[in-house]
Amino acid sequence: MDALPLIALIAVSAAIAGAARRTPVPAPLLLVAAGLLAAYVPGVPDYTLDPHIVLPLILPPLLYTAAVDSSYLDLRANARPVAMLSVGYVLFATVAVGYLAYLLVPDLPLTAALVLGAVVAPPDAVAATAIARRLGLPNRITTILQGESLVNDATAITAYKVALAAAVGEGASWGGGIAEFALASLGGVAVGLVLMVPIHWLRTHLKEALLQNTLSLLIPFVAYAAAEWVGASGVLAVVVVALYLGHRAWQVDFATRLQEEAVWKMVAFILESSVFALIGLQLPYVIEGLGGYGVGETLWYAAGVFAAVVVVRFVWVFPATFLPRGLSKRIREREPDTNWTAPVIVGWAGMRGVVSLAIAFSIPLATADDEPFPARNLVLFLTFTTVIGTLVIQGLTLPPLIRALKLPGRDAYAETLAEAQAQSEASQAAERRLEELLADERNALPQPLADRLLTVLERRRNAVWERLGAVNELTGESADDTYRRLSREMIDAEREVFVQLRDQRRIDDEMMRTLLRRLDLEEAAAYREES
Repeated sequence: MDALPLIALIAVSAAIAGAARRTPVPAPLLLVAAGLLAAYVPGVPDYTLDPHIVLPLILPPLLYTAAVDSSYLDLRANARPVAMLSVGYVLFATVAVGYLAYLLVPDLPLTAALVLGAVVAPPDAVAATAIARRLGLPNRITTILQGESLVNDATAITAYKVALAAAVGEGASWGGGIAEFALASLGGVAVGLVLMVPIHWLRTHLKEALLQNTLSLLIPFVAYAAAEWVGASGVLAVVVVALYLGHRAWQVDFATRLQEEAVWKMVAFILESSVFALIGLQLPYVIEGLGGYGVGETLWYAAGVFAAVVVVRFVWVFPATFLPRGLSKRIREREPDTNWTAPVIVGWAGMRGVVSLAIAFSIPLATADDEPFPARNLVLFLTFTTVIGTLVIQGLTLPPLIRALKLPGRDAYAETLAEAQAQSEASQAAERRLEELLADERNALPQPLADRLLTVLERRRNAVWERLGAVNELTGESADDTYRRLSREMIDAEREVFVQLRDQRRIDDEMMRTLLRRLDLEEAAAYREES
């Protein structure tokens, strides 16, 4: 692909994703719709998905940024439902959807139908994270959906390899499939465990934020490639490393964390936007490959497979939610608030995405006997329609479904109260430490500077409590909001003076940049990010 079409894809996708933030429609849906429309606009180049690019180059950073932002403790607390979905459901969906497709589509071999089942089995990490983040789902449901989407790709890819081996005539047995699954899963976890400690050690011992963030950008690709090289799951290796690094991110210096967060947000934004647009842009290629299949019959098959995917997920989710609770008192005690609304949301939130399409595009053209792969183009078409159907239908109806079920969102007051209490305890510890340090003659400070340290500490302690208090009747702002606004006004006034002094040649550009950077850090300290 030439550079210009790639730049155009990124630029237009980013613009649409940015515009989507001003609408109630999630960005993935607008991007897919834009891709579908653009696919038939004259002059738009051919953007065919290449699995050799998507799987090793796009999937690892997307998984990495999602896993780093996930909570290891929350995932561990919800390990049972996450495992039931990411492993149990994917294997069940592979067999169930595959067999239903075999019954629905005449002349579709069972082995090829199982390949289709494996391809459409895993909900997408990008779609699940993007939709859940936008909707503000309860923390436990969001954790389960994110945990499922982080691990299920490894299960689906392994199931796909086993089904594909049977379909192309290379032979596959239950024993061989179990062995390959064990190698992929245990091997991927093992590679992640081997890599995570030395990578973290290196991150904490590099002294420059620029080098640390360069390493950060390489980590997902290194973990994925190392695991795939030994025949293990690159997906699991990336997830294990990312969870460990995210859990210990506090041990990295502040400059690295600030820069790393900005870098990875930009990378994730570009990749997510481009990926969803690419999904829609595959329409011409998929339709052209159908050949002798009629439009009516293929649409009937597409509707049937989509329905099978939706129904099979509910068939798995409800028993997987309530059966273990009925059999185990310990599970009932650990999950006391589970009711029927949670599995409804989890069942309906199974959007498919780019991973399914990338796997489908990797299906070989021929079998081991040099015969055409049976119904390859139809499998590709059914994968595409399932991805589009789940993204559009489930993505659009999920918000009203949540509202109809009156599902409680995140308790902003309780979270702010917990934040204030945590900040209060930390501030008390910092005050005690400051008193210890000032008692040492080696740390002697003029009283105004010592008072300034205490004032900054007190300001940090009170800021969160003020968000819980009364607001200004004239402006509607809390005291914290007013403080931050006035701080920004003062900083803006200083910034204008520095620029004027530079323009008057009283200071040079290098000095101006140094002074502006100090103001930027002051502004970052005064203003918390609101996203």
